Amino acid sequence: MIDLFRKNRAFFLTYLVALVGVGILQLIYTKEELIRWVNSYNAPWADVFFDNATYLGDGAFSFIIIAILFIRSKWMGILASGSFAISGLLSIFLKRVVFPHNLRPLKYFEHSDWEYHVLKGLDIHSYNSFPSGHTITAFAVFSLLAMLDERKGRGWALALLAILVGYSRVYLFQHFVEDVYAGSIVGTLSTLLVFYYFNLWRERRRLKERTESMGDL
Repeated sequence: MIDLFRKNRAFFLTYLVALVGVGILQLIYTKEELIRWVNSYNAPWADVFFDNATYLGDGAFSFIIIAILFIRSKWMGILASGSFAISGLLSIFLKRVVFPHNLRPLKYFEHSDWEYHVLKGLDIHSYNSFPSGHTITAFAVFSLLAMLDERKGRGWALALLAILVGYSRVYLFQHFVEDVYAGSIVGTLSTLLVFYYFNLWRERRRLKERTESMGDL
């Protein structure tokens, strides 16, 4: 496991800096103050940008990644399918079973006199806010791509893409910061564990096949 972190340090160090930084902000400020701050920095170009960037955390995007990985390698496709299936099931379980009544920002501030910024025509949900499903998917996808990528130096860019999706969920008034924070942890850990144990299983299988082939000589 340590070797896995070392090989992918560009991704994990970038993510760790963001995790610690946002964690400190949550200790200093309330979730209401944080979303007010994010919501106050809006612009027409940002509305368009984040409205499209958030789809990198959509389930359809993860299916596209699975299809591409299957084309490249059968084991990569199987690994991606397992990783995204587990992260998706965790998302559903946490949102609908453990935290079913957590309010989304729009419902939370329903009776507030705060004039918040929302995109016109955007479908914003009211419940199942914690954790952010899009963020879980984004971190599951991009952490997996970072670990599969032979060019480890660009792992930081993949981490930033995942972080971008998380920020988009707050910008679009779909989630609080705490929702995307938890989502990033769930997505990353689920992929990390699946990747580690899947490769451990493959290595043991190879060793067993090698031993059996030597025994037949």
